[in-house]
Amino acid sequence: MGQQSFLPEIDREQTQANVEAALAKYRIYKYLSFEEREASITAGYDDSPRSSPTNVTTDQTARIAIFNVDTNAFRKDYCDRVERSVKRMPAQERLLIEERYMTNEHDYITDQNVYNHKFKPPISAGTYAKIRWKAFYKLALNMNLIVEKSEEVEADD
Repeated sequence: MGQQSFLPEIDREQTQANVEAALAKYRIYKYLSFEEREASITAGYDDSPRSSPTNVTTDQTARIAIFNVDTNAFRKDYCDRVERSVKRMPAQERLLIEERYMTNEHDYITDQNVYNHKFKPPISAGTYAKIRWKAFYKLALNMNLIVEKSEEVEADD
């Protein structure tokens, strides 16, 4: 494409796959509820003999509380990071990403639906593809998802 020589060449296919995976993760974190872990209240007994005492005490309740808090915080931070990245995009790119990838209805919305019904006036499939790649490129940069093409050296026999 029209990339300058000092920039690494980008593997568009893999970068796009990374961005789509990140947006799928966003939807899971945003729209699926997190099932918090709960402490077991029944005592456990193990009658198998131990060769030596472990001298380790565990605090199941503390571990569960930390897991629940940390997991919720991580999910919220991740969603906030994606939303901030999208909000910084130009209007058309932001509209495309929000309407196509950041909605709970993602599985039922097609690219064609977005470029024919969400853009005013409607845009062509080619224009949509260009806008989507620009948006994906920016998201990939913001979220460190860029994949560079690896240089394959062919050996002459």
